[in-house]
Amino acid sequence: MRQVWRNCHAATMVDGVYSAIPHAAIVTLADRIEWIGLDTDLPAVDAAQVHDLGGAWVTPGLIDCHTHLVFGGNRSLEFEQRLQGVDYATIAAQGGGIASTVRATRAASEDALYVSARQRALHLLRDGVTTLEVKSGYGLDLPNERKMLRVARRLGRTLPLTVQATCLAAHALPPEYAGRADDYIDEVARRMLPVLAAEGLVDAVDAFCEHLAFSTEQVERVFKAAAHLSLPVKLHAEQLSSLHGATLAARYGALSADHLEYLTESDVVAMAAAGTVAVLLPGAFYALRETQLPPLDLLRRHGVPIAISSDLNPGTSPVLSLRLMLGMACTLFRMTPEEALAGVTTHAARALGLQATHGVLAPGKIADFVAWNVAHPSELAYWIGGDLPKRIIRHGGVVDVAGLH
Repeated sequence: MRQVWRNCHAATMVDGVYSAIPHAAIVTLADRIEWIGLDTDLPAVDAAQVHDLGGAWVTPGLIDCHTHLVFGGNRSLEFEQRLQGVDYATIAAQGGGIASTVRATRAASEDALYVSARQRALHLLRDGVTTLEVKSGYGLDLPNERKMLRVARRLGRTLPLTVQATCLAAHALPPEYAGRADDYIDEVARRMLPVLAAEGLVDAVDAFCEHLAFSTEQVERVFKAAAHLSLPVKLHAEQLSSLHGATLAARYGALSADHLEYLTESDVVAMAAAGTVAVLLPGAFYALRETQLPPLDLLRRHGVPIAISSDLNPGTSPVLSLRLMLGMACTLFRMTPEEALAGVTTHAARALGLQATHGVLAPGKIADFVAWNVAHPSELAYWIGGDLPKRIIRHGGVVDVAGLH
């Protein structure tokens, strides 16, 4: 069905800038954008419906390209402990940290995980998110990683969201493999990834490269397994120290390297050459009260695309608003509102390998966009919290946000 959307201004985000079209019109056909331009240039079309957007600013649908949306329980009590001065090592020794989330996730049924994850996904959807990534990584064995990835697929089938599923089995060492990290990496690379990929549950493979997780050598074994299965890779890298995981990721043509507070210039050069996106996560930076800023100037200087994401997870970034991350990217990382918006549209699409279809407003792209009742796109980063009035369009159809519970 062809539809026309008029009386709006468009921030197309082509080339990572607003690329604004004032007094714009958009023509959609089924789930694609057929035409976009000045309203005065609107071609004569036979449209089934014409929508008046009331002078709104239209942006591409927001893309949350790094989430750990599916998990059991939460760690609010640990949050309270940290604020009372208990360090992470003590919490972990008490059975807390990621181990507590693994226990809760393993104990939860698939249906229970779906119900809780759906509520979190709805928060993001109501915030203007039309595409998101969901990582596994709190199961750490085949049955429970499968369970998490099945929930991710179910979210994509039952909600008006495009959901990409990433296998993060190499997230942490499960308790049954204590002291046997190499054996666990063998389990991930030789058994878990091939089985989960064969079941159609994996769009990409991720790992955590850090001194408290896995070494570059261990991560490379996971990447080799992913390459054998023709799966793209991503990497949690340089969050707490410099291990040059980002350089390793670039060598394997990674879609993205994420966190990156301790990124070096040689890492940035490697990422630029490979086209690997830098995904920055201001929610985790804020929640952990970090002081080491990602090297924004180096990323800009070498032309590395910069995406922004929520890192929604129960331990270090319990974030339910991607738009809030735009503001934090500006205030904490000194990004401009234009850079931040590009980070949750065009660059976030590239971080998921979806740049051919998502992330900009252009003919041929998927008709996912948001009509915001604001005077300028910078307001998306300017307002802290709250629910900006908006109309969400996904695949060419208006999303009944009020009807989703």
